[in-house]
Amino acid sequence: MPMKRTLFIAVAVALVVSLALVTSGEAQPEDSAKKSAERTAQQLARQQRRAERIAAYEKFLDSLVLSHNYRFVPQTMQQMPAGMMRNLVNPNYEIVVWDTAVDVCMPFIKGYVPPYYPVLFNYVLPSVEGYVAEQTHDGWNITFKSTMFSATDYTFNFEVYSHYGGATLTISSPFYNSVQYTGNLLAI
Repeated sequence: MPMKRTLFIAVAVALVVSLALVTSGEAQPEDSAKKSAERTAQQLARQQRRAERIAAYEKFLDSLVLSHNYRFVPQTMQQMPAGMMRNLVNPNYEIVVWDTAVDVCMPFIKGYVPPYYPVLFNYVLPSVEGYVAEQTHDGWNITFKSTMFSATDYTFNFEVYSHYGGATLTISSPFYNSVQYTGNLLAI
């Protein structure tokens, strides 16, 4: 008799467990659907916040360019067309553009033939010639010229990428190879 009772208890326990699993299995799709809907709503909210931040950043860069009060901080430089890429880690290298002046503290590579030699442009230019800021489909193209107190004209050409957040500066001269810098446009 004890064997029959043990078997009966085991069968009863198995029925209760299987009934519990079936019941929880029925409730699980509802919970899963609810969690999936919540995750989708959270993902859409995050995407919306990111899109708003990107649009705000683009407006910020546009307002910087239009204000004529910004600074360019370079991260790399390369003599064109195929010079070595150099990382710039000196925090003092920058070009600051104001309404009334341009402050230049940038390395440059001079020379007509190899070996080329580095120089530092360290000038405050009270005025520049032909400052033009044109809006493009990628952002802005800013160009101006200066002699930087020498007999050579230097052309500064900024390509500002509003959507991506970076900027490229090319300093060119009729006598030397152009030097290209990549970096960021920041508020003063």
